[in-house]
Amino acid sequence: MRRAAGNNRSKRRRRTAPLDVGFTVGRKCGAPGAALRFFFAAPFGQNVPMPSPSILERIRVVLARPSHPGNIGAAARAMKTMGFSDLRLVAPRRAPDAEAQALAAGARDVLAAARDCGSIEQALGDTVLAVGFSARARDLSQRLSSLREAAPAILSDAARGPVALVFGNETYGLTNEEMGHCRLQVSIPANPEYSSLNLAAAVQVACYELAATARSFAPPRPGEHDDATHEDVEQLLAHWQSAMTRSGYLDPAQPGRLMERLRRLLARTGLERSEVKFLRGMLGAFEARMRR
Repeated sequence: MRRAAGNNRSKRRRRTAPLDVGFTVGRKCGAPGAALRFFFAAPFGQNVPMPSPSILERIRVVLARPSHPGNIGAAARAMKTMGFSDLRLVAPRRAPDAEAQALAAGARDVLAAARDCGSIEQALGDTVLAVGFSARARDLSQRLSSLREAAPAILSDAARGPVALVFGNETYGLTNEEMGHCRLQVSIPANPEYSSLNLAAAVQVACYELAATARSFAPPRPGEHDDATHEDVEQLLAHWQSAMTRSGYLDPAQPGRLMERLRRLLARTGLERSEVKFLRGMLGAFEARMRR
């Protein structure tokens, strides 16, 4: 979003700009020569090492000019669920309040540790890469990439130093000046008829995508259960055959392929010992009923 400076054309663009939240990758402020050396020494998307979960500690979330304290709290919660904890606020309209605390829920520690920054330059001062969101094409921005495409390179840069994910204001997104501090413009593909993400939702998607790419968290493992042994299954089959014979369902003189089909059925189930036990208990109850 171009900053208006008494220019009518700029003012018109501010009024008609689509509502989006920006996510951009950028170089820290510094001498132009140093920025160029960094840019060409670290080509985007090349030589990406497999990151470790601790790499997320080197990635910060920067919220530029957030309007609503509730969004700040919700963003803190989104970060913590994905393993991120470094939150920076650049000139928030209102400081985090009770609403922010409520929406942060279990991530109040992330919210309490958030650092206030007077400018985008201060928030990005020690970073080797800054990242922010914007779905809008800009005349002077870098090539637009999807978040999933950019994730490996972002993690690669985080292995060398701090990386910032920069999100713009809820209404106007990132200004062109803020985007100018970024080396890559990144977007979250969304429905073209309504591509505006809530600020906290954008933070959640960004943090998830990076955590997933970093393979930081394994899916929860089911509780440990003892698998049924071959002997357990054979005893169940024998018990089942006896019960079916006693009930008259199975004719021993003409068994057909009934037991073969039952054996195949059980082979597909991956039975646990506790399941064999309750099946045999059920068969025992049927047999007791038949003896009465």
